[in-house]
Amino acid sequence: MWQDAKALNATASGIFVLTLLACIAAGVWWVAQRPMFTLRTIRIETIGRDELKHVNHLTLRSNALGRIKGNFFTTNLDAVRQAFESVPWVRRATVRREWPDQLIVALEEHEALGTWGEDGKLLSTKGDVFTANLAEAEEDHTLPEFDGPDGSEKEVLSRYDELRTWLAPLKLVPEALSLSGRYAWTVKLNNGMSVALGREQTSTTLKERVDRLMGIYPQLVEHLQNIETIDMRYQNGLALSAAGLKIPAEGAKPKAAVKKNNVKPQH
Repeated sequence: MWQDAKALNATASGIFVLTLLACIAAGVWWVAQRPMFTLRTIRIETIGRDELKHVNHLTLRSNALGRIKGNFFTTNLDAVRQAFESVPWVRRATVRREWPDQLIVALEEHEALGTWGEDGKLLSTKGDVFTANLAEAEEDHTLPEFDGPDGSEKEVLSRYDELRTWLAPLKLVPEALSLSGRYAWTVKLNNGMSVALGREQTSTTLKERVDRLMGIYPQLVEHLQNIETIDMRYQNGLALSAAGLKIPAEGAKPKAAVKKNNVKPQH
């Protein structure tokens, strides 16, 4: 091989190219380590038009800024993004470099709709479950209570929006909505009444049961006070309980009838 001029030239050229690449890489590394590329500014922006309500400099500094390693060239943008997304109330973060010594971080904040489950978690208006300071969320508005199997968060949110619309004509507002492990629905209203709506046998089951409740509700409250529970799972009727509701004992003499509008049973 050593007598082969072409082979020697090829080997020499290869060594030269490798040496040149190594020198370039070393030069780039040396330049990248210069103090002029130390990260000096991390600018926080918002995603969209909404301002940040719960995320502030103190929470960012204690939860994210200390986890940023490297300089303008060497910092891992994905790791920076994850650090910011670990901050309470942060739903999403994007990170980009801006020459020569700045990172721009854009944040989207969760908007809490209500509580989820019994362990102090929150449900956002987009159906995300997250952990944050419950007292802060309660400062914004009264928090409805939600619960359901894992993965049902967006379905529960969708049903909540529908129930608010369906019940609005009677000025009834859902204060709690739960979906059981057997996928049966129960809603608690702002008058303290709990309504069992049961499982969705068809796509219209819940709407039909709510419509039936809406039709009979004015007559129920006219004749009964302090209704505690209503069970709408019956096909052609309902069951209820009310505080102070008494059933006459067998053989008791009925009182004189008082003329009232009759409550028609549902068929």
